[in-house]
Amino acid sequence: MLFQTRGPNSGKLVTVREPGDAGELAVIESLLHGNGIPYVVQHAHVGGLYPGVPFLSSRVMVAEAERDRAETLLSRLSLQIREMSGESE
Repeated sequence: MLFQTRGPNSGKLVTVREPGDAGELAVIESLLHGNGIPYVVQHAHVGGLYPGVPFLSSRVMVAEAERDRAETLLSRLSLQIREMSGESE
């Protein structure tokens, strides 16, 4: 979803996730887009060139005003991943 530079969702961008791979990035983008949360991905394709290099990892950012919605949505994803992999807190 194209990030708006004006309107209620504009403002400072904040990082909500740093996905570990392209698959996780695709799921995060799908969730945000499907829920109408504008986002920007920094280094979307660079991380795939050199996997495992921390300073080249991608970052998913949303407007500060959308942070809580995005965090709530993505926290559910994190919980499902932990449950499926057998990890516990």
